[in-house]
Amino acid sequence: MRYCLSFSAHMLGCMANRQRGGIMRIFLSTLGVFFLMSFLFIMPAVLGPSTTPQPSASPVLSAAPAPSPAAAQEIRAVWVSFLEWQHTDFSSESAFRADAAAIMQNIASLGANTVFAHVRPFGDALYPSRYFPFSHLCTGTQGQDPGFDPLAVLVETAHAQGLTLEAWINPYRLQANGTPAELCAQSPALLHPNWVKHTATGQYLDPASIEVQQYLADSIRELCTNYAIDGIHFDDYFYPTTAPDFDADSYAASGSTLSLADWRRQNVNDLMRACYAAAHAFNVRFGVSPQGTLSGCRDGQYSDAALWLAKPGYCDYLIPQLYWGLNYRKNGSDALSLGRLAAEWLSLPRTESVQLAFGLGAYRIGDGDEGDTSGPGTEWCTGHALATQATTLRSLGASGAALYRYAFLFGNTLYPTLAEQEIAALREVWG
Repeated sequence: MRYCLSFSAHMLGCMANRQRGGIMRIFLSTLGVFFLMSFLFIMPAVLGPSTTPQPSASPVLSAAPAPSPAAAQEIRAVWVSFLEWQHTDFSSESAFRADAAAIMQNIASLGANTVFAHVRPFGDALYPSRYFPFSHLCTGTQGQDPGFDPLAVLVETAHAQGLTLEAWINPYRLQANGTPAELCAQSPALLHPNWVKHTATGQYLDPASIEVQQYLADSIRELCTNYAIDGIHFDDYFYPTTAPDFDADSYAASGSTLSLADWRRQNVNDLMRACYAAAHAFNVRFGVSPQGTLSGCRDGQYSDAALWLAKPGYCDYLIPQLYWGLNYRKNGSDALSLGRLAAEWLSLPRTESVQLAFGLGAYRIGDGDEGDTSGPGTEWCTGHALATQATTLRSLGASGAALYRYAFLFGNTLYPTLAEQEIAALREVWG
């Protein structure tokens, strides 16, 4: 551009000493050719190698900017469950915002970087959804609009503290042990009764149903479209029972040659792949916190966690729930001690795209882990059990730790002094 301007000035100076008629025409012609050649030279670099019109992307509904997946940093997470929401003020947006801000501030003070916020616990949601009614946790009545969007507040308050927020979902559970007390007309249990399976104590979406799998994947797309969430998080509630009659009709109708157990695992695998793809379309992480033992995962809930670790396309991280202590003994055996179980998980083949962290039982503080090593004077009464466990996991090469759950650290009325000591010790490790 500087060259073009000096060139023009030079030519104008020359024109002052010449006749204007034909010389002016020559000048203007030369100047026009110059700018035309400059345009032809510059524009391909601006437009790129091709200016062929491209089809515009399909619009999305009020899409929030899709966050980039978090870097593979150490996971330092806290679960905030539906049990915490039972003691949270949903009476107004301002009241809920105050409670949410306090929760996020406390979690950030630990040195944590991630919150798993329970936003769909019983086939109902802490946000407006085309697929699920408002949760009974918001107003006491399932399907009743609280007048504001709790998830939007959670995302905003978490991000204000520098925390990533992952939407924690129970994919299949609709009602368990009388919770919620009453399902509304918009519950999938009533809208799609052919999708529902029953146990003696609850109702669940049928894991074998293709329609259910699509419905759940679509609901994840809805979440990722409308909220700047950083991840989708499943816990360990997959198949609720091993009883053959739970889904005998679906198994028979499938015509599968697989055993019942393998067929159930395949159903869960199909859901995992679909939800992983749905989240990744928006650059949103997808992870799971399965049961703590491999046998419990594979044979109890039909979740093939070893496969999810070994092959890409199922999840970005696993956080097995290792809620026993380092010194845990049961009938003299340490088979379920945290160190033994962590080593077993860490020895499994693992694709480089999957992180492996572990869940720690903050709810054990003061009470112990129901082993031979529970009670006064044991690790759960030291005031640094969780910090020691997190440090041990780090030394073993784990990708981090998550704490279950928030209320046993902040607001622990049973063991307030121990909880304060645990918090201080965790800050030393995570801070």
